[in-house]
Amino acid sequence: MAGVHGSRVYYQVLLQPNRADLVNELAQEAGVKATEMIRRMVYSYLERELPASIYKQAFAADEAVWRQSVRNRVEGRAKSRDASKVKPSE
Repeated sequence: MAGVHGSRVYYQVLLQPNRADLVNELAQEAGVKATEMIRRMVYSYLERELPASIYKQAFAADEAVWRQSVRNRVEGRAKSRDASKVKPSE
């Protein structure tokens, strides 16, 4: 079962301990967290196994979602700054 966190979907995956150790070792060698290593592995597998056009379309759509998310945060911070500058009427 998948869950949603913002615009991302998360999965809980249970790995056998010895193969999990292999993931941890690869992550440590790459200087990343194990979850980042697993993400890289999944994306690499998808890119390898799917037609390039399908993977590239999904990648581009994800990039667009990310850019919109960044824009929303920047606009929200700007509005917050502007609101804090306005002094209440006395």
